[in-house]
Amino acid sequence: MSNKLRAAIIGSTGYGGVELIRLLLAHPNVEITSVISSSSAGAPIAEGFPHLNQIMVDALDGIDVEQMKQKADVVFLATPHGVASTLAPQLIDAGLKVVDLSGDFRLNSGEVYEQWYKHKPADPAYVEKAVYGLSEVFADEVKDAEFISNPGCFPTATLLGLIPLVKAGWADLSSIIIDSKSGVSGAGRGLSLTSHYSEINENFLAYKVNKHQHTPEIEQVLGRVAGEDVVVTFTTHLVPMTRGILSTMYVNLKEKHTEEEIIELYKQYYEGRRFVRIRPQGNWPATKHVWGSNYCDIGFSLDARTGRLTVISVIDNMVKGAAGQAIQNLNLMMGWEETTGLTFSPVYP
Repeated sequence: MSNKLRAAIIGSTGYGGVELIRLLLAHPNVEITSVISSSSAGAPIAEGFPHLNQIMVDALDGIDVEQMKQKADVVFLATPHGVASTLAPQLIDAGLKVVDLSGDFRLNSGEVYEQWYKHKPADPAYVEKAVYGLSEVFADEVKDAEFISNPGCFPTATLLGLIPLVKAGWADLSSIIIDSKSGVSGAGRGLSLTSHYSEINENFLAYKVNKHQHTPEIEQVLGRVAGEDVVVTFTTHLVPMTRGILSTMYVNLKEKHTEEEIIELYKQYYEGRRFVRIRPQGNWPATKHVWGSNYCDIGFSLDARTGRLTVISVIDNMVKGAAGQAIQNLNLMMGWEETTGLTFSPVYP
C-alpha cells in the first residue's frame, strides 16, 4: 500500500484542474486517487484532454463527499466561483484538508464578495478558517493550516511585486496604480466572445475596467500588510498569448531611495524564498522567462524626475498563479520542503 498523500481534484476538466494533474503526477509525495467533474462523470479524463492518454487512464468521478473520505486526504477545488462556498465546508467537516483555487474564501467580508463576484457569500465561520495562501508572505500561517484559500493570479503577481515596499513603509499608499496583462487561459476553457480566436488574435484590449473582482483582494492584503486601508487603481488587459501575467505597478516613494536600495530591500525580504527571483538593475522580466514554472520574476525602474518607482512582476498564471502555488501551499501544510515537485525550470523559448 502506498504511503503517499492521497489527492482528489474537483474541477478536473478546467485548465486549473488539468494543470494540477500535470504537476501532481510528478510530485514524489502525492498520489492522485480521484479526478472529479460534475459535468463529465464517467468519461475518461483523456477524452477531454488527449495529451493525458496512457498517462491518466481514470474515468472522471462525480462529486461524492462520503466517497472522498475513503479515497483522499486532501482535496483541491479547481471549481468556478460560487461552487466552493458550499462544497468546501462539507469537505472540511469530513476531516479533509482543502486547497481552494476559487475566490470564494479570499475576501473577509461577505458583502464585498457579493458585490464583486455576484454570488452568495460563503458561511463566515468557514471564511474565518481559511488561510490566505500567499506562500512567500504568510508561510507561517500556511504551515498550521487545514484549509487554504489560494490567491488569485493577478493578485499573486501584483502583491509579490508590492508587499516589500509597502511593508517597509516606503510607498505612498495613495499613489498605487496597477496595469496588468494576462494570457487567454486566465479566462478558463469555456467559450466566450472575448476568448474567440478571431476576436483576440492580433488584438489587445482592456476589460473589467475598475470592476475586476481581484481588486478587493489586492486592497485587502496590502491593507493587512500596511496596517491601514489601501485603495488602488487596477486595470486588466487581455493579450493574445496562452499563458502569462505581467503586472506593471507605479508607486510614488515617500522619501528618496536609489534603485540599489530598492533591489536590496526586495532581496532581503525574499531571502530563502526560492520562487521569487529579483532582477539586477536595468534588467526587467518577461512572461517567457517564467513560462510553465512556479517562479515570479521582479524588476524595477526608478524615475528620478518624478520620484516614481515602476515595478514589473511576471508569473505563469496557470502555475504560480494557480496550480503551482496550490502545491507550494500543500508542501508547507505537510511540512515538506516548499519546492517539492516544483523545481522544474521555465520552458524556453
